[in-house]
Amino acid sequence: MGILAQMEVDFDLELVEDFVSHYAIMCENIEPLVIGLGKKEKYVENIGELFRIFHNIKSASGFLKLMPIVKLATLCEEVAEEARTVKGPATEEFIDWLLLVSDQFEKYRQDIENDAEYFSILEPLIIKLPTHLEKH
Repeated sequence: MGILAQMEVDFDLELVEDFVSHYAIMCENIEPLVIGLGKKEKYVENIGELFRIFHNIKSASGFLKLMPIVKLATLCEEVAEEARTVKGPATEEFIDWLLLVSDQFEKYRQDIENDAEYFSILEPLIIKLPTHLEKH
């Protein structure tokens, strides 16, 4: 039984459908927000929105016990929380890291949509957190 089929057994079908559609929307929104972090005038708004997305992904996937997504979203929420303490613009290192994260969330979305047996392996470069968040 795949990821989606198991969710449909364990939870109300409407809840699962809502999660799948909202998760897809959040995944679509991450990349444009990340790209905008390179512009000082968009940084504060975009990092705040990214923090909210990561928090919402963590909460919703936590309820559905989707642990690989919960773990990644938790890490991202913590990094975004720290990034909210600076005014931007973001470093290329930070932007590149967030783009890797965006790709990983998208892989997880496809895993769910395709009812994969297991979630995709985490991109190893995600473990290497950015050392500088803001350009100086």
